[in-house]
Amino acid sequence: MDYYRQHSLNTKIIRIFNTYGPNMSVSDGRVVSNFICQALSGRPITIYGDGSQTRSFCYVKDLVAGIEKVLFDGDAGCIYNLGNTSEVSVGYLAQMIIDLTDSSSEIVYKSLPTDDPLVRKPDTLNVETDLGWRASTSLEEGLLPTIDYFRNALK
Repeated sequence: MDYYRQHSLNTKIIRIFNTYGPNMSVSDGRVVSNFICQALSGRPITIYGDGSQTRSFCYVKDLVAGIEKVLFDGDAGCIYNLGNTSEVSVGYLAQMIIDLTDSSSEIVYKSLPTDDPLVRKPDTLNVETDLGWRASTSLEEGLLPTIDYFRNALK
């Protein structure tokens, strides 16, 4: 933003929210990859907190389309949040992954870190209204190829 203000550069700022999809690192530590790896390995799925905290997850294909939209059509000096606005609880995500992987993993609850937000959802109003972009891939639709990727990566 400073470069936009001081040098009048055609600067656009994108804030990327929780994104997932094939080609994630097995050890990246994000909740989706952690849960999938734990489920595919038959290990307990670890939830920090009671599982009621919510997150929204954007499939990588939607994110790339959003980045392209901002890059080519966005206004200079604007900040765009890119992510999916559909929220699910972390507990729901864990159960969905257990079901989709046909895993026998149990869910284990641990203490919620003090700095962990209870809600994480992007405000995408400006990118929706100004550029017509909205994440469109459902969580289940995106998890299926992501699970397939991890299934092969863990072999």
